[in-house]
Amino acid sequence: MAGAVGEGDDPGFQIAPMIDVLLVLLIFFMSIASTALTRYDPAIELPVAPAAAPREEERARWVVNVAWDPARARASVRFEEQEIALPQLTAVLAERRRRGVDARLLLRGDGAVPVRHIQAIVAAAAAAGIAEITFAALRS
Repeated sequence: MAGAVGEGDDPGFQIAPMIDVLLVLLIFFMSIASTALTRYDPAIELPVAPAAAPREEERARWVVNVAWDPARARASVRFEEQEIALPQLTAVLAERRRRGVDARLLLRGDGAVPVRHIQAIVAAAAAAGIAEITFAALRS
């Protein structure tokens, strides 16, 4: 047979299985990256903090976006792409902590949001038992 490999022949490098594995990995990482990116609201203009430290380690994060509507003078709080009220946020975070999920809260507040709204979210997280809160900011 012309296509048969004999006992002493080297079959060479098989590239088809390698391509299959690479495509599966590519699809996996693309799906993970898209879910991570959807948590961040691109409409939020983060405040500038010249002395901000870069993010340290990659731990699990719960992302809370706080946008400011100047026309209505109202802050809207979004957790996992859903608008949520502070009492509900406390309940959701407390339930996740009861399930044993240990994560850091990432608070992404618009630069125009009054501090009292940010303080209310920090208080809601504290009531839920969240000890670590990270504030998102841009370095100048």
